[in-house]
Amino acid sequence: MPDTRTGALAGIEGRLPPEIAAKAEADGVAKAGQDSITLLTLGLLGGAFISFGAIFSNIALTGAEGALPFGLARVVAGLVFALGLALVLLGGAQIFTGDVLMVMAWASGRLGLMRVVRAWGLVWLGNLAGAVGTAVLVFLAQHHLFGSGQVGVTALRTAQAKAALPVGQAFLLGVLCNALVCMAVWLSLSSRLPAHRMILVILPIAAFVAAGFEHAVANMYFIPFGLLIRSFAAEAYWQAVGLDPAAFDALRIGLVIRNLAAVTFGNIVGGAVLVAGVYWLLYRRGRAAGAA
Repeated sequence: MPDTRTGALAGIEGRLPPEIAAKAEADGVAKAGQDSITLLTLGLLGGAFISFGAIFSNIALTGAEGALPFGLARVVAGLVFALGLALVLLGGAQIFTGDVLMVMAWASGRLGLMRVVRAWGLVWLGNLAGAVGTAVLVFLAQHHLFGSGQVGVTALRTAQAKAALPVGQAFLLGVLCNALVCMAVWLSLSSRLPAHRMILVILPIAAFVAAGFEHAVANMYFIPFGLLIRSFAAEAYWQAVGLDPAAFDALRIGLVIRNLAAVTFGNIVGGAVLVAGVYWLLYRRGRAAGAA
């Protein structure tokens, strides 16, 4: 839909839903056209940025048990986790979960399926490298020792809970999660102003974290960080926090892979069907390939 408003007025008023749909579709085409090194690097940054949100969230939850009601503590953790997507959107990175919106360009015939899968795969691998690399750096910095070791305890409990999820539950929580994440990205496309875009993503992201939904890229940090603590933390750490590493028996490579696979497929379904598919039906259905 052509924009007949002046540049200043358009920047203030933002895009209407049909314009957002056209923008999301065009962005998908542009992203899929990037070379492999660019996609991997943008994915690496995205994984690191989401990890920063996860670190912030972990800090917010540490010490909250018993001091705050469960729901309020989760809301606070979700609000600070939104830092991650704000960094991705404004810092120019990419995350696999947001790129699921490329389905709109595929449905309109502007992208072949293999180009979509290629972009998703490269960004997913970049996200994994960025998130795991961040987890290693944070562990080497002995961040788990902060707060008399309670930062590490919070991280361990979070990772254990995620890794122990049954496959079906992890999948469905992934579906719900990426419906909210893609809605956050969708809302951010309504504005051309960076401050507006950052504000718009906060509540959908806070909602999925507070509700306990599952995000593949976040789990690429949360679970490996817990696994690193369980595997390599010194005996003195376990004595200080009064815990046995055997209590975190779900932190094993096989269960990490199981969780990431289930959540990844859930994220695809949630974003592709519940957001991209619905908005494509509303605003892009019937348009010729290449139409604006």
